[in-house]
Amino acid sequence: MAELITLARPYAKAAFETALADGALDKWSNMIALSAAVADQPEVSSILSSPSLSSDQIADTFIGVCGDELDEKGKNFVGLLAENKRLVLLSEISSLFEALKAQQEMSVDVEITTAFEISSDVSNKLAQALKDRLKREILLTTNVDQSLIGGAVIRAGDNVIDSSVRGKLSKLAESMNS
Repeated sequence: MAELITLARPYAKAAFETALADGALDKWSNMIALSAAVADQPEVSSILSSPSLSSDQIADTFIGVCGDELDEKGKNFVGLLAENKRLVLLSEISSLFEALKAQQEMSVDVEITTAFEISSDVSNKLAQALKDRLKREILLTTNVDQSLIGGAVIRAGDNVIDSSVRGKLSKLAESMNS
């Protein structure tokens, strides 16, 4: 997995720098996300790995599937990836691009999973507290998972705060078994 990310990083950075220079971060984000979704389809994956097709044929087929959603620079990007046999990296490129975009926009996706539905007032207070702590804009989503029993699990980028009853019981069980 780390190897794929290492291979994808220069392409993600190049796409990000182009998008930033053009002032088109959202457009590039959509183009790369669409391309990643197309590349992940089993039918397309078999075409991408076909040894009988040239890189130009693969790029043309891929661009044809994406339709008018790709602008000229997006088509060139797909052509470059096809030429270097890197179209299979589009999922990783998309993830890295979104991370760079979030860093540029000083925002972070936060997912709060609770055992029970929380009110909008509570979620707003949590979002404000996280905004103050992380010094970033918060893009909040909430989920309900009754198996947590109580409490919450907060995921903000690489940070995870597990204050659920299930998590505390698991830690207690681990400490009793060791």
